[in-house]
Amino acid sequence: MDVEAMRALAPAIAIAIGAIGPGIGIGILGGKAMEAIGRNPEAAGEIRTNMILAIAFAEAIAIYALVVALIIKFV
Repeated sequence: MDVEAMRALAPAIAIAIGAIGPGIGIGILGGKAMEAIGRNPEAAGEIRTNMILAIAFAEAIAIYALVVALIIKFV
């Protein structure tokens, strides 16, 4: 492959690999939170708050991958 093709492909690979983990993690987290709310409905508010906080932390990792992809693209 030529260099230009690799330069175009590198940011896509960086964001793809960087988004797989947080995507899977958010899916598992949401599913487990729904199970917990189903088992203990009176704790729904606290479970939801903790779930949203954990999702924000997982999403931050995907944003780091986006920043790395942008650095690869434009530097």
